[in-house]
Amino acid sequence: MELLQVADTVAREKNIDREIVLEAMEEAIQKAGRSKYGFDHDIRANIDRKSGDITLKRYRTVVGPDVEIENEVAQLTEAQAQRVQPGLKAGDEIVDDLPPLDFGRIAAQTAKQVILQKVREAERQKQYEEFKDRVGEIINGVVKRVEYGNATVDIQGKAEAMLRRDESMPRENLNVGDRIRAIIYEVREETRGPQIFLSRTHPEFMAKLFTQEVPEIYDGIIEIKSVARDPGSRAKIAVHTVDGSIDPVGACVGMRGSRVQAVVGELGGEKIDIVPWSDDIGSFIVSALQPANVTKVVLDEERKRMDVVVPDEQLSLAIGRRGQNVRLASILSGWDIDIMTEAEESERRAEEFRVRTGLFIEALDVDDVIAHLLVAEGFTKVEEIAETPIEELNTIEGFEDEISAELQNRAKVWLEAKQKELDEKQSALGLKDDLMQAEGLTPDQILKLGEQGVKTLDDLADLAGDELVEMLGEGSLTEKEANDVIMAARAHWFANEDLGEEQPETATA
Repeated sequence: MELLQVADTVAREKNIDREIVLEAMEEAIQKAGRSKYGFDHDIRANIDRKSGDITLKRYRTVVGPDVEIENEVAQLTEAQAQRVQPGLKAGDEIVDDLPPLDFGRIAAQTAKQVILQKVREAERQKQYEEFKDRVGEIINGVVKRVEYGNATVDIQGKAEAMLRRDESMPRENLNVGDRIRAIIYEVREETRGPQIFLSRTHPEFMAKLFTQEVPEIYDGIIEIKSVARDPGSRAKIAVHTVDGSIDPVGACVGMRGSRVQAVVGELGGEKIDIVPWSDDIGSFIVSALQPANVTKVVLDEERKRMDVVVPDEQLSLAIGRRGQNVRLASILSGWDIDIMTEAEESERRAEEFRVRTGLFIEALDVDDVIAHLLVAEGFTKVEEIAETPIEELNTIEGFEDEISAELQNRAKVWLEAKQKELDEKQSALGLKDDLMQAEGLTPDQILKLGEQGVKTLDDLADLAGDELVEMLGEGSLTEKEANDVIMAARAHWFANEDLGEEQPETATA
């Protein structure tokens, strides 16, 4: 019974299951038994869960004639087994009772180490099981140690977590004994125990703070759609509600700003813009760019890009210090935003109009009046004219069946000639078909790359993003688009990797 009392005491102190402690004790006794009788023996210990009595037994297995004996101490042939106990066959076990162990100093020390190790493992596993489902939760803790800006935080005496320097607020000096709030953003299971990582700069940390301060968010009446942060400086948060009687922005601000100020105080004075969410992406970005006034937005839904036009005097306000305002609005919306003045927008549109008009004049052999009409109707490519139904072309002022059919015919002839020219250049440059089908590049851009030595999809995949932009020329692709093109080109590498095939060396984009 004394052994059971010890197990109960350890289980209570360490807050782990009593059965785990008893299993650790059994393993320790088994190890001590093997130290006494020989490590090749299959010795098993058992502690009676009611009386606390210890039994120690040796097990030997009977093997068939076709099985090679690897351990002569723990295995017997059928012939040897028959001499011990007639009637035994392959697969049976011979169990011998062993006398109780008289623990010597070394054996006792070994048993103690085994028990402590098992208890520590059980504690670590319990910690991991407790915290693995708490990712995204805000915790309160006390700084226990600070080393090179990295803080070890005690979480209510249950576990230790790491708040790395890059996850702390800028200019935030933590000292031992400081109480802090942070979000659990990752829990890893490692051999030395669960590693819990905290963050005070993660966008979700601010979202959770608002959830604590604003009852309507906690109750699900108001939803936080997205968050963008420049930690310690400025942040934007988009909120939405389906309840028309509630102002989501006002609810988050609170009476005299009490709710938002509570969050600002926790974030060290970080300025927060609360933006009403809208399904209309144009209206949403106009709100997200406040306090700047926007006069016009032009969407490119295919590339998720938006040109935003502002008055000349609003340009610096819309962009923000070091591009902060437009960058946060872009993160908040998930769209790339290009800010320009009215004069710049007018100049750009005039240049686009000129280029498209010139394309149609050349490709369709028409005068500038017809080319202007096509551009004004929104046509940007010759392919669009070739694929548009004649009935739709007839809706353009002055067009009829004969004109529309002739334009379509000329467009198809030009496209066929262009494709033939493309095939000839591909052959002359030695470009592989896989490169010609690369995602995100036009045929002309691919030919331009071919002239600079890029012949295959692997050649394209070996490039870095800035290299691709430089080869195609400024303004052809953004660096983000270039990186997307390269990652798409590398996709077959990862697919082959899953099949265990050897990969070529890659360059970092």
